[in-house]
Amino acid sequence: MQPQSLYYLIAALLVIVGLVGTVLPALPGLPLVFGGMLLAAWAGGFEQISVFTVVVLGILTLLSLAIDFWATALGAKRVGASRKALIGAVLGTFAGIFFGPIGLFLGPFVGALTGELLHGRKLDQQGLGQATKVGFGTWMGIVFGVVLKLTLAFAMIGLFALAWFL
Repeated sequence: MQPQSLYYLIAALLVIVGLVGTVLPALPGLPLVFGGMLLAAWAGGFEQISVFTVVVLGILTLLSLAIDFWATALGAKRVGASRKALIGAVLGTFAGIFFGPIGLFLGPFVGALTGELLHGRKLDQQGLGQATKVGFGTWMGIVFGVVLKLTLAFAMIGLFALAWFL
């Protein structure tokens, strides 16, 4: 196998793992997608993919990182989440990985709910209701962020393919 073919294979694997990483929080999704595209552009001597295209892809990657933080924070702030709720959502997301799709779905909510309860919300009707509201709002922010990141990932792949074939 020629080195260039190996580089293209590694680049494709990075893009695939990166797409998975846009949903799984343990992997830096779009930075991996970008890394794969950068490797492919480099392996091709920047002939099919120009440096300008790589810079645009890099800007989109940075935008995705900002979106990730913004969407989660926005969802949490809209419902008055505490710092402990945000930390709980992140920990719940990581813990959810070990429980498959259901864990990924419920982990952030349970983590945010637990964090809000640890913040001092009482377990009365009103306190539990607010903690649940915070858990749901934080979870919605995470889901919104994932959707935006997936959209950016496919836009990046489309831009890359367009540059490659034109």
